[in-house]
Amino acid sequence: QVQLVESGGGLVQAGGSLRLSCAASGNIFSINAMGWYRQAPGKQRELVAAITSGGTTNYADSVKGRFTISRDNAKNTVYLQMNSLKPEDTAVYYCNADWKSPLDWRTRSSWGQGTQVTVSS
Repeated sequence: QVQLVESGGGLVQAGGSLRLSCAASGNIFSINAMGWYRQAPGKQRELVAAITSGGTTNYADSVKGRFTISRDNAKNTVYLQMNSLKPEDTAVYYCNADWKSPLDWRTRSSWGQGTQVTVSS
């Protein structure tokens, strides 16, 4: 089994910054895409940013130019640097990873437990 452990959420004023981290551990052969999603109360979970093992990134239009996703493949860790935060960024942020097991070479997807980000106006 693979575990994703997130950290770095919290309360920040509008215009501030936060950095989220997510570390994957377990019986992993390789990790393909890693990403951050968020879910605000009463809304569906949405993709915030994703990054492939080769470093190709993809962002939601609402965070382009403000958020930066990066990863350290040696540490199986993905980061989300969030700048110029807005109240509408308030949500629970979830880490996701698509990983391949060395036991059967199948690709699976796992989620972290979520970390709360609250931006006050």
